[in-house]
Amino acid sequence: MVIAAHSLPAARVRHLGPNWYASVMGTSVVGTAGAALPLRLPGLREVCTAVWALALLMLLTLLTARARHWAHHRDQARAHLLDPAMAPFYGCLSMALLAVGGGALTVGRDWIGTGAAVALDTVLFSAGTAVGLAAAVTVPYLLAVRHRVQAAQATPVWLLPLVAPMVSAALGPLLVPHLPPGQPRETLLLACLAMFGLSLLATLLMLPLVFARLITSDPLPLALTPTLFLVLGPLGQSTTAVGLIADAAPRVVPAPYDRGFAVFVLLYGVPVMGFALLWLAFAAAHVVRARRQGMGFAMTWWAFTFPVGTCVTGAAALARHTGLAVYEALAVGLYLLLVAAWLAAASGTVRGLLSGELLAGPRPAPVAPLPATVRTRSGAVR
Repeated sequence: MVIAAHSLPAARVRHLGPNWYASVMGTSVVGTAGAALPLRLPGLREVCTAVWALALLMLLTLLTARARHWAHHRDQARAHLLDPAMAPFYGCLSMALLAVGGGALTVGRDWIGTGAAVALDTVLFSAGTAVGLAAAVTVPYLLAVRHRVQAAQATPVWLLPLVAPMVSAALGPLLVPHLPPGQPRETLLLACLAMFGLSLLATLLMLPLVFARLITSDPLPLALTPTLFLVLGPLGQSTTAVGLIADAAPRVVPAPYDRGFAVFVLLYGVPVMGFALLWLAFAAAHVVRARRQGMGFAMTWWAFTFPVGTCVTGAAALARHTGLAVYEALAVGLYLLLVAAWLAAASGTVRGLLSGELLAGPRPAPVAPLPATVRTRSGAVR
């Protein structure tokens, strides 16, 4: 799963797209979500820290490989940026930086110390937030003026650049206690709240396009079916964000607003988590259908990981603020699902790297059309 970037021939990284950062996100969240669980098992935190260290190594390797990609294959890099199927994955670069940075303060400090963890998170949070805000503007702009997309082409992948600022909103509060008291702390916390609103409202604009495409057009292609899990990302991450903002608000935001954040956790988080569970069932049904029709492994399987991890941390935030055992059980159950999803995605990625298939160029289109699902005029599928 970790590519030896310095030893790879330049030709091998030609087709290494920004979608590979999803593997860093999915690995990092296994560590941070495990640390957020409302239970303390012997050795769990040590395992979570080791997983975070693996994610850090993967991030450094991919950054090196992607730098070689831009240096030796600028034509392909520009093609990725102008491809409506690939450009949204630039949001994954932001989220990979943010996820590893947040993990440094959550679990990584156990190994590298608090000072080094704060310094690392400061760098990665700043870079990830800058990239995420740029992607949130640039990618929708390209979709509007360069990509020439149609409503029937909408996929959950379009959400990726819009979710990146929500990850900043959820992980920024971890840095608040390490800033000087007063305006620096309050400024960062309210900036996180602003990014929460930015990402949430943008997602609410995009999500109806995705759902309408699912209802009025054919189901997603088999390889893209796992991306339905991406919708869980803004839902779980926004619930996590309001919980962590509320945790950081006392002695940072003046009264009575600090107490208002705690109320908002329940008023927002409970209904949103309910919708997340509904979408989880909806997406899982589509995946079961796709598997029965022959869906094989693709890098889109990493969509099973990070979004589910955000639901783990969201459920843990609700458990922390409500004290209800049902949310504790939900967090644990979702974490078991996350670990199973990570094992499936990681093992498929390792096999693909060893065989060379994942770094190979795209296959030519088949001469004869493949059988496709037919939708009748009534909307039924046969």
